[in-house]
Amino acid sequence: MTVAFYAPLKAPDHPVPSGDRTMARALIRALEHAGFATAIPSDVRIYDGRGDSLVQADLTRQAKTEVARILALPDARTWRCWLTYHNYYKAPDLIGPAVAQALGLPYIQIESTRARKRLSGPWAAFAAAAEAASDQAHTIFYVTERDAETLRRDAPDGQILTRLPPFLPIETLPSPSDHSGAMLSVGMMRNGDKLASYALIADTLERLEPGLDWRLDIVGDGPAQAEVVQLMAPFGARVKMLGALSTDALQQLYAKARLLFWPGVNEAFGYAYLEAQAAGLPVVAQDRPGVRDVVEGVQPTVTGGPDAMAARLNALLTQPDLHHAAAADARQKMQAHHLLPAAADALRTGIGAAI
Repeated sequence: MTVAFYAPLKAPDHPVPSGDRTMARALIRALEHAGFATAIPSDVRIYDGRGDSLVQADLTRQAKTEVARILALPDARTWRCWLTYHNYYKAPDLIGPAVAQALGLPYIQIESTRARKRLSGPWAAFAAAAEAASDQAHTIFYVTERDAETLRRDAPDGQILTRLPPFLPIETLPSPSDHSGAMLSVGMMRNGDKLASYALIADTLERLEPGLDWRLDIVGDGPAQAEVVQLMAPFGARVKMLGALSTDALQQLYAKARLLFWPGVNEAFGYAYLEAQAAGLPVVAQDRPGVRDVVEGVQPTVTGGPDAMAARLNALLTQPDLHHAAAADARQKMQAHHLLPAAADALRTGIGAAI
């Protein structure tokens, strides 16, 4: 059975790496693991990051043209459903609902976000389109409990909502190794929530126990790199800025690092959390909705601020038994809930029922 797969925000073959592209590629792997063939009928990007009504109108026109092109494809009649990844008010699915309706296909979404407060304001047209697309969906797979709250609140009668935990596109965990290296932080460097996480990291490092032997490697780059460098300057050679790394190089760091330290300010969920835990790293973050969905163990509270995160870091860096137990728990959670077989099972069941 062939599934037509579409990602309005960023196509799986987009040249710029991002979490969205990573997730889109992982979903294709999971679909294939579940026994489905995948067709990518469109790579048209529907995205307005500024709330520009002229941009939205132009993209809407492009989408109508794309719908007509897709319906003329020879293979379109062989598809069994249309599956859209990440429909939300800045990147609504303007293509899938029309194609699915014309072809009589079940229309399915993964990681759709409801935001009815955006129905007025600069994104009003796109927000209305995103809501209409969500309303049409037979089934919506939600990735985080935070998204599930509004999906449940606004679901039309009969719509099926089902859980698809965030996952890595691998079948088994990497071999455990000796994690005696530096702490590790992985995150893009841009203003807003990412920079807020880096600021929390700097505030936390200042509060570590005097005399504690610690080092931190930071992986990432972006437009706020200068600000991050300035935040870390007081710690001198203890903090190394490694820039953006390839997937293989990052995996080598996970194999050596002591733990992953990333506060996760307003993260939907972070692939770094999954990758680190799969490699056997304990995570120190903040107890936030997105973090909660993927990180093993109780994390420091947001109200506890950098003091709470420093206390957790102090404990993990000075108590080998605690570190070992946290690492083992992280790997167990990953094996049970966040690898390819679990994702494939969820997709096979949900899509099979819709078809």
